[in-house]
Amino acid sequence: MTRAPATSRGWALSEESVEPSEGAGALRFPNGFIWGAATAAHQVEGGNVNSDWWEWEHTAGSGCSEPSGDACGSYERWPEDVGIVADLGLTSYRFSIEWSRVEPAEGEWSRAALDHYRRLCEGCWERGVVPTVTLHHFTLPLWLARRGGWEAVDAADSFGRYCERVAAHLGEVVGRACTINEPNIVAICGYQFGLFPPGRRGDTVAVARVSEALIAAHRRAVEALHSGPGAYPVGMTLAVPVLELAPGGEAQLAAARESESAYLAAADGDDFIGVQCYTRLRVGPHGPVAPPRGTRLTDVGWEYWPQAAGAAVRQVARATHAPILVTENGVATH
Repeated sequence: MTRAPATSRGWALSEESVEPSEGAGALRFPNGFIWGAATAAHQVEGGNVNSDWWEWEHTAGSGCSEPSGDACGSYERWPEDVGIVADLGLTSYRFSIEWSRVEPAEGEWSRAALDHYRRLCEGCWERGVVPTVTLHHFTLPLWLARRGGWEAVDAADSFGRYCERVAAHLGEVVGRACTINEPNIVAICGYQFGLFPPGRRGDTVAVARVSEALIAAHRRAVEALHSGPGAYPVGMTLAVPVLELAPGGEAQLAAARESESAYLAAADGDDFIGVQCYTRLRVGPHGPVAPPRGTRLTDVGWEYWPQAAGAAVRQVARATHAPILVTENGVATH
């Protein structure tokens, strides 16, 4: 990750050259380069009972192997988590705010939840870590999901109001903000492949409609976050798999690239765009196809291909003028 172009009022971190550990050779990263780690609220906090994902993982046939339950208890144990980030020598921690905690019922705001996330941001700064806040990381409050989720006519406005409330309460202690995590994945996995709530399959009309709503929600969020206190960069994060053509996949590949282009166009004037990539994908007539037999795989069955992050950054750099941050990358391994 690169250094953010601005920091919140009253907070600043020194720029130092990042050097490798002993024995790692002569590699040096430029001044201001930031190493970070990332989590998502529903994956680590535990007890997010008012979200659509909590309901989804308790639904038979959803594909979830087990419910999140207490997860690793990060809602209470966040000081330990931030301490681990700092002790590792990292200087950025990306985490998400759980909308269903902040607004558990429509129009009802939890001051306790907002205070919690403010303490988390302040705790990051106190340990020399920049808090990178994500406003939406896959989960929706149940009250909105039951009105149609991102298909609801007022979904973007509802998200904008939530962002306004968060910005007013936390703005002075935010280091940078990501509006929506991987909106392209939210649309495709929820309405094309049935892997996310609401679990629909093959509904290409809904994919297009939800994509438009997510882009509108992103624009509302950018406006809301910039209107509050503090001065911090704002952008979206996008899943950018490196796509390769498999036999018969021409139409699917073209559709995937068209969808990516729409999101990149929506982010082109932002302070940054977050690039997230773990592997490359081969696209056939019905979507992604399995890697060839004998391919080295990670523990989640994806191709082990370390070149993915660099390829994705170059791919996005050719299509947008926005500064690029690598907000997710890694390898699944025990």
